[in-house]
Amino acid sequence: MDIKNINTISFQGIEGANSHLACKELFPKAKVIPCETFEEVFDSVRTNKSNIGLIPVENSIAGRVAEIHSLMHKTPLKIVGEYFMKVELHLLGVKKIKINQVKNVRSHIHALSQCRKFIKKNKIKMIVTPDTALAAKEVSEENNPTESAIASKLAGKIYNLKILKKNVEDSFQNITRFILLQKKQIKVNSSKGKILTSLIFAVNNVPASLHKALGCFAINNVNMTKLESYVNETFKQAEFYVDIEGDTKDFNVASALKEIKEYTRFVRILGTYYADRFRK
Repeated sequence: MDIKNINTISFQGIEGANSHLACKELFPKAKVIPCETFEEVFDSVRTNKSNIGLIPVENSIAGRVAEIHSLMHKTPLKIVGEYFMKVELHLLGVKKIKINQVKNVRSHIHALSQCRKFIKKNKIKMIVTPDTALAAKEVSEENNPTESAIASKLAGKIYNLKILKKNVEDSFQNITRFILLQKKQIKVNSSKGKILTSLIFAVNNVPASLHKALGCFAINNVNMTKLESYVNETFKQAEFYVDIEGDTKDFNVASALKEIKEYTRFVRILGTYYADRFRK
């Protein structure tokens, strides 16, 4: 990642959230700006309250974060980087209690879904909260030995909770992919690392239009690493989010993007950036 001069970074959630942990790993000296919603993260960057925004887009267990697509469709911000982080989820409770005292566990719906086996085995009732760190904060404030939270080690430290059980996630290959957003597109150079380009497009409403559009990448030897479909609010047109390898200035990528216009209603480049070393 070749992103410099980051003094402030915004994320969705409160202190102790997994997004907060990702911010600290990427830019340990930067001031973090918690936001209540993803939209506020976008606004924070757009209005210069933060230099950069960090947003989760998909998880290896829970799947994609669907809300991000509609926000990316509207925003002038550019994707300038990606970051893969291994998610470690712990059962947290107030001090001086044992795990067999726990009756309820609260966390974000994705975190709960990532720990279903542990929760079922221990016959704990699930309570959904908007954020993993908020769950930890609530348990700390209530100080009830029957209540617990599934959250990060950082959340436990911030809210003075005890780790009752480490790594309660169902899979140890629990990976979240984040994207980084800024107002201006960064310059990339293939000699410095693998390059990705993200884009969205909508196909014409005629038979085989998607097949023909994707064929533009295949014919030009452009490798696609991600393809997601979304239906717009009218339910009459599908839109597609695509990640491809290469820079828009590369001959084969430029040729594919030129040809695809024949089969689409629109094509919008979301950003060109360096691939995270996790992919190597």
